[in-house]
Amino acid sequence: MKKLSVVIGADHGGFEMKEQLLSRLAKDYEVADAGAYEYNPADDYTDFALSVAQAVAGGRATRGILVCGSGVGACITANKVPGIRACLCHDTYSAHQGVEHDDMNVLCLGARVIGIEMAYELTVAFLNARFSGEERHRRRLQKLLDIERQALQGGDKGEAG
Repeated sequence: MKKLSVVIGADHGGFEMKEQLLSRLAKDYEVADAGAYEYNPADDYTDFALSVAQAVAGGRATRGILVCGSGVGACITANKVPGIRACLCHDTYSAHQGVEHDDMNVLCLGARVIGIEMAYELTVAFLNARFSGEERHRRRLQKLLDIERQALQGGDKGEAG
């Protein structure tokens, strides 16, 4: 029985790792490939991050995984999409705690930072975690969603103080 619907994407920096994760995850999860579909050293992480983020935000996938060289660019891009809570994780605690406390829905990985075994462990920790629903976590998530809504409505323009 499949557990979650997962979408995974990567640029050239994460292409090989994405391919390896895809084949391993397909045994236990419903996995969709958001590209890259072939290695292209001139492709851009932003394209794949946007595709994964839109699939998750649009409800076409429950969770997303992004892989680029460092994971940073993909994470920044994904977080620009309303409804996405993407985090760069290179340790298993953050990979599951980000879901349990912060309702993280996109995991970002740096293929030039960690190896495939660690990436797989992080991915499994992320996919097996569930939001706790504890009052303090719901309260904090609601504050985050309020900040996002305010920004979308043209609220605070970032003025300090």
